[in-house]
Amino acid sequence: MPDDALAQLRWLRTPEGAAAAARAAVLLAEGSDLLTGLARLRAEVGPEHAGPAWELARLRARARPAFGADADVLFLTADTLEQAGRPALAARRARRLLADTADGWGVDSVADLGCASGTDTVALARAGARVLAVDLDPLARELTAANAEVLGLSDQVWVVAGDAVELVDAARGGEVAGCAGAVLDPARRAGGRRLLDPDRWSPPWSTVAALLDRAPHAVVKVAPGLDHDRVPTGVEAEWVSAGGSIVEALLWGRGRSTAWRRASLVRGDEVLELTADADPGPAPAGPVRGWLHEPDPAVIRSGLVSVVAAELDATLVDPTIAYLTSDAPAGSAWVSSYRVDEVLPFNLKKLKALLRTRGVGRVVVKKRGSPIEPEALVRQLRGPGAGSAVVVVTRVAGAPTALVCDLT
Repeated sequence: MPDDALAQLRWLRTPEGAAAAARAAVLLAEGSDLLTGLARLRAEVGPEHAGPAWELARLRARARPAFGADADVLFLTADTLEQAGRPALAARRARRLLADTADGWGVDSVADLGCASGTDTVALARAGARVLAVDLDPLARELTAANAEVLGLSDQVWVVAGDAVELVDAARGGEVAGCAGAVLDPARRAGGRRLLDPDRWSPPWSTVAALLDRAPHAVVKVAPGLDHDRVPTGVEAEWVSAGGSIVEALLWGRGRSTAWRRASLVRGDEVLELTADADPGPAPAGPVRGWLHEPDPAVIRSGLVSVVAAELDATLVDPTIAYLTSDAPAGSAWVSSYRVDEVLPFNLKKLKALLRTRGVGRVVVKKRGSPIEPEALVRQLRGPGAGSAVVVVTRVAGAPTALVCDLT
């Protein structure tokens, strides 16, 4: 959207704007390229409105795989779409935040502290909450109000100007801005770069810590790489993975916390959870056996590798490396398993010779605890053979080691 993004958004909310965005969507669906589509739109809706209508239609098309039918009516910007989490995950967070606790405490009102385009606000309202959507940015407030309206949730959502830092500072009696619950998703990027230091987030870590201290029924989205030492006592840290990657990390306030750490694995409509009430400590280490197991990243980040190791009767290949090994394959969703064919000290020449002898021409390279670049090693190991293998480059008992594993 151009500099007058707020004015353009307000126009897009009018019947004329809606018709222009719908027309742009048709042109996109018909395969019109940017120049052709814009030219036709300029002729039909005017040059000042063609660009915003085309951009909104394009963003809605991008959002459709995640947002489904909602995407056809949502109001988005490129930044808010990039920052928006998966709707299914937002719905899961909302259900947990609003659920009655064991002592009968329920949450029926939530302050969304930094509402952006309102995706969390929408999830909370759909879960039954009355939502106070707060943001300093007038465009964010307009987007949230627009999305609540088009999704039929305006009666449950109040959009106001406000500073999350000030509201958290003023929190009393477990409430924030008069609401029983709160959600916070600090901005963790600036100038197109990730901010690794939580003290540089917006709002900063001091506000996150204050919210978790003052509002027991709160949830904060944080960076997956957050240092465990930052997690306050009594606050549950959860890492959620899907498709082999961490998709979000959450801190649950003391009124919602039910574990020390939690790993959650999303598989379609199913969510598997692994928890520990206290630090389980490290898993024991031992020699490489017949099977190698690669824990899901949520297990690794949550510090629950030893819990999985105990379930599999497995040991670590090295005290500092999150690869497990056992005598048997694992029927566990928490690991990916590979049958180990060879274990040898890492030496590129000898590794290539072994693969040639075995007729292996295609390799998948995995690494942990090694400086090698997997893509470069794949090129170096590629050969004429028809076979395939997984090559894992890691440390075993402190020594650089290559494990040749069956790809199946």
